[in-house]
This record gives sequence, structure tokens and C-alpha cells, in this order.
Amino acid sequence: MQQQKRQPELVEGNLPVFVFPTELLFYADDQSTHKQVLTLYNPYEFALKFKVLCTTPNKYVVVDAAGAVKPQCCVDIVIRHRDIRPCHYGVIDKFRLQVSEQSQRKALGRKEVIAMLLPTAKEQQKEEEEKRIKEHLTESVFFEQTLCQPEHRIASSGPSLLTVFLGIVCIAALMLPTLGEVDSLVPLYLHLSVNQKLVAAYVLGLITMVILRT
Repeated sequence: MQQQKRQPELVEGNLPVFVFPTELLFYADDQSTHKQVLTLYNPYEFALKFKVLCTTPNKYVVVDAAGAVKPQCCVDIVIRHRDIRPCHYGVIDKFRLQVSEQSQRKALGRKEVIAMLLPTAKEQQKEEEEKRIKEHLTESVFFEQTLCQPEHRIASSGPSLLTVFLGIVCIAALMLPTLGEVDSLVPLYLHLSVNQKLVAAYVLGLITMVILRT
């Protein structure tokens, strides 16, 4: 018993409160959404008392607005919207959940949950769909720009050094003497056959086309 009394040495208001969801959306045209459920979790080793407060209590009915949560357990808190009128559309209300240790009165933690009444779920779905389309278009433009950047870099930088080097080698090969020429001052091992020169001419033509395109 002494250990249980000494355990909750916590500063008032600093205890994290775990609630899901963190916002409640009610839709006027969907009666199934007029009742929402808040789940309060207690991951601690000691029991908690809770209390639900609201900025506009006349618009809502909170079932079991106060109670207790056993250690490492959770409770469901049912909230009903009872004033479905157009004048409340888009108005943000707030629920505050206060928790305290069972042997104390001070609030160890607080968590606020916002609530809003919307005219129709279709408008919300339309906004979410438009948002997804915009995100998809943004990603598509980004990928297109990313894919086009290497081409721009190649076009702006001109032919590569390897292309120029191969072109010079082909030109030099064509200028070397052909096998069978006797009067040439070039050593015999540098004499090329007709087929080798044809290959060099063909490669030089390909390199010329690449340089002209860039």
C-alpha cells in the first residue's frame, strides 16, 4: 500500500493523455455520424479518473462524462450531437479530457479534442479528392522534371570527351596508309587494311551524326 501511495509523484498537468481520434467530424446528412466514440487509453501502472468537459455542452450529449480507467486498459466515451442545424456548420467546438490519479483531485493531464459539424460528407470527400489530385499532379511534374534534367544537361554540355576522342582516332586511322603502299614513310605495322578503314569510316559517320544532334 505504501508503494502505491508513493508511485504517482507527477507534476500537475504534465501527464500525457492518449485519446483517439483527436478530432470529431459530424455530418448533417449522415445520421450515422451523429454519434462518435472517443477512446481513452491508460498505458500506466496505476488507475486514472477522467472527466470530459465541453465548450458548448448544450450541443452534445456525453455518455459517461466521468469515470475511471484501469491500468493498461481503455474506455470508450460516446458523444452524440443533438443540435443539427445549419447555423452550427463549420463551428469548431472543443472537448477537454482531464485525467487524475484516483487518490488525488489535481488534474495530472489534459487533452483537447476538436469537434465540427459539416453539412455533407460529399463535400469533405470532394475536398480530399481534389487534394489527392493536386498532390498527384505535383508529383508527376516533379518526376517529369527529374527525367528531363539529364537530357538538358547532355544537350547543354555538347559532345562528350569520349565521342571527340573516338572521332579523332577514326580520322587518324583513315589518314594512315593502306596495306600494299610501298613508298610510305609510316612503319609497316601502322598500315591498315581496306576493311579496317571501312570500319573507321563507318564509326566516324556515326560519331558525326551524334555530334550534329547535340
